Amino acid sequence: MPQANPKTTRVDPYKNFRFRVKFGDGDYIAGISKVTGFTRTTEVVKHRSGGDPSLSYKLPGRTDYEAITLERGVTLDPEFEKWANKVWSFRNAAGGVETSLKDFRRDLLIDVFDDGGRKVLSYELHKAWVSEYKPLSDLDGNANAVLIQSIKLEHEGWVRDDSVVVPADNSFDDPTG
Repeated sequence: MPQANPKTTRVDPYKNFRFRVKFGDGDYIAGISKVTGFTRTTEVVKHRSGGDPSLSYKLPGRTDYEAITLERGVTLDPEFEKWANKVWSFRNAAGGVETSLKDFRRDLLIDVFDDGGRKVLSYELHKAWVSEYKPLSDLDGNANAVLIQSIKLEHEGWVRDDSVVVPADNSFDDPTG
C-alpha cells in the first residue's frame, strides 16, 4: 500500500502527548496537559426530484465545529481565569457587575511535535472564546492527584497550517534509520 507522502520514511504514527498550545500572538499557554479532539460535522441536505420519488440526492449543508476543551494543572498563572472573565465578570472594581466583549475572542495554535522535538503539524483555531470555565477539579482528601482546571472553547473553525512541513531528515523517528 503506497504511503501518502513518498518522501517520508516514517511508518509509526505521532504520539498524542507531544504538543503545545499557544495564543495567536505567539505566547505558549503554560502547562496544558490535555486538548480534546477536533470534530467538524457537515449537515446533509436531502433533495428529491418531483418526477422521481424513489431517488434522493444528498448535498452538503451547514458545517459545525464542536467545542474543544483545554485542561491543565492548577498553578498561580491566572490566564484561563482572565480569558473566561472577558465573557463574564462577577464584580468590577466599583463593586458592580460588568462584562466587556471587546477582545474575548482569540486565535489559538495547536502544534504537534515528533520524538525529536520538531514541529510536524499545526492547526489554527479561529475566534475561540471561553463558554465554560472550571477553576478546580474535584477536591478529595482521599485522592492522590493533581488539581486540574479547564476551559471549554467555542470557535468558528480550524484549519491545518500547510506551511509546516515534515523535516527532510526523519531518521530520529525511523526505527530502521
